[in-house]
Amino acid sequence: MFGIKKKSLKDERASTAAQGARPGAKNRPTPKRRDQEAANKRPLVVTDRKVAKNTDRVKRREAMAKQRVAMQTGDESGLPLRDKGPERRYIRDYVDARWSVGEVMLPFMLIVLLLSLVPAVAAKFGVFILVYGLLIVAVVDALIMWRKIKKALIEKFGLGTVPRGAATYAVMRTFQLRPTRMPKPQVKRGAFPS
Repeated sequence: MFGIKKKSLKDERASTAAQGARPGAKNRPTPKRRDQEAANKRPLVVTDRKVAKNTDRVKRREAMAKQRVAMQTGDESGLPLRDKGPERRYIRDYVDARWSVGEVMLPFMLIVLLLSLVPAVAAKFGVFILVYGLLIVAVVDALIMWRKIKKALIEKFGLGTVPRGAATYAVMRTFQLRPTRMPKPQVKRGAFPS
């Protein structure tokens, strides 16, 4: 219209090629939006469900194997989120370095279970006292341990408050038998973390 000739795409490319590459410029035409969207499209649901199921299973197995190795070796990169971090590592090492009443609870409860089969009333009363006495001692031991860990965490890491769930993490680890703890203990008894 009015004597202005519209350039074709070939003419534009030819003129930009003739001008040469400008420093700092893109030096190519902007791609069309529909072409970019078409290149990025992937189906939400894979058409071959069996293949997708098998690949998911393989990925899940690999992730679980990596996590299992990390739980055995204490490697931070492969641990689950609940066990990651220097604070959790410190809690694990502190709990694993000390003897606690909570870890003898399970074997003791098996003995108590056998004693509860004895028909004598006095034996049952003694078992009752032993069970609840040991439970109270274990809870007090865990509370004392947590206070020490909390104080050490605040001093070592300069925290205003301890991370959420740290108390539960420490106490639950205390009540597990040492060989069954996961991640596996990385310190010997008495080797408290500094």
